[in-house]
Amino acid sequence: MGLTAASLSAQALAQEAVPSIDLMTTTESYDPIRYEAAFMIAERWEELGFEVNVQPTEFSTALERFYDQQDFDATILGWSGRTDRLDPQFFLSTLDSRQANPGGNNPGGYENPEFDALFDQQSQAFDPDERQRLVMEMQELYKPDAPLVVLFHRDEVVAFNHDAFEGFEPMAGEGLYSEWGPMEATPVGDRSTLRIGGPQEPDNLNPLASTSVWGWKWMRLYYDRLVRLSADVEPLPWAAEEVEQVDDTTVAVTLREGMTFHDGESLTASDVAFTWNYYLDQDYSYFNSYLAALDNAEVVDEHTVHFHLSEPSASFASISLSQIPILPEHIWSEIDDASTLSPEEVPTVGSGPFQYERFDRGEFMAISKFDDHFHADEIAVDGVEFIIYADMEGVYTGLQTGEIDVTAWRMEPGQIALAESEDHLTVVNVPDFGYFHMTYNLRREPLDDRAVRRALTMASDRERMVNVLLDGRGEVGSSVIAPVNTFWHEAFIERFDFDMDAARAELEEAGYSWDEDGRLMR
Repeated sequence: MGLTAASLSAQALAQEAVPSIDLMTTTESYDPIRYEAAFMIAERWEELGFEVNVQPTEFSTALERFYDQQDFDATILGWSGRTDRLDPQFFLSTLDSRQANPGGNNPGGYENPEFDALFDQQSQAFDPDERQRLVMEMQELYKPDAPLVVLFHRDEVVAFNHDAFEGFEPMAGEGLYSEWGPMEATPVGDRSTLRIGGPQEPDNLNPLASTSVWGWKWMRLYYDRLVRLSADVEPLPWAAEEVEQVDDTTVAVTLREGMTFHDGESLTASDVAFTWNYYLDQDYSYFNSYLAALDNAEVVDEHTVHFHLSEPSASFASISLSQIPILPEHIWSEIDDASTLSPEEVPTVGSGPFQYERFDRGEFMAISKFDDHFHADEIAVDGVEFIIYADMEGVYTGLQTGEIDVTAWRMEPGQIALAESEDHLTVVNVPDFGYFHMTYNLRREPLDDRAVRRALTMASDRERMVNVLLDGRGEVGSSVIAPVNTFWHEAFIERFDFDMDAARAELEEAGYSWDEDGRLMR
């Protein structure tokens, strides 16, 4: 029986064009790699039948739209490979549905109850082999859903002026701009103020509002934490003299004696307990994965704090204690809602090895050595200055001319050979376990459809990005746990290699079709 005109009309009406996709990325001047990657992706997506609008966006605005507003379709950003993130807890938490609220680390809104349950299990698994098995299972579980694309792990290629400073120990994922760098640098000449340069500045210096690694890279120099992590992720007692696991749900911390804040007030157990309870009470999602197991912190005596957990936590004593900055109770107890503070109102008093001096937005930051700190005698520099440039071209020129001593950010591929030819520069190359990602907003059409996300992922030529944009200095991503992190990385999950035919087949199987102009219909 043939189709009637009415049935043909109804069939035509039943077909509609798939909504267009806005692909947010950083500006070309901020990061040409992410900028060019967006256009590479858009070209292939359009070939697949999607309408794509690339949106270059100023970095701090992109962060705000991504985290706080969740106002995006797909976004290209990155997670830095800070030392604490070698433990799988953080990167796995970026797919935990409990982190999907505004400001949390799962802005794409991925929800998988089985994944969440496994996340809790691995958090409580004290046996490394059992925890490894659970972490591997989690990677196998989320990957077919394609909630995000790990575009690539970019090698950290940085440089320093060895005629001005020496003693740097590069760290995987962090390069030379680690929290240890200013404490290890030794002046070669007369100048003892270390100058670091980069194109990034903190989104803010509010320890209860910053969601940028550039805020925390700076703040962790003038705030102390109970534990600091070595390059090998070994927890080293810092403000804590001793950390003891009393039982499965109680961690006892004994503080160093004689510590003071930069304003001269003593640092006691009351400040530590206040800080952790204050973070629990404030609506600040950035640290949620580190605080999830904590019920409360209790003062036992002037130098002892007990952390009471709601459940066993394999990473609390080693990782969580290394992340929360100790705040002075006598200042922050007067602040009811830290999120409402203007930049001028944010306190900058810590107890760290350096003390805050100034922040001229878009231009300059400075800290000076805190001579009363217990580690002060081990620090050879008298302060640190950070010069903020418009782009990496400016950073490299500053390094070349001696205006700065160290680069805080990766050099562009074209600058690396130039730096290697300079007699006064040492170039350092370390692998990264952080990654550049493209996250889909699963709350929005058409990205709420698993088949669409899978097809878009297959249509993203990441090998070309590594070879062309990174000049081969990197690795195509496969999981949120990087290959260099060998103990936790699952190497045998679905990889989504670039394959346009497979992408079209994925869409066809899900019931999509194309009109005569090649536009994707549903």
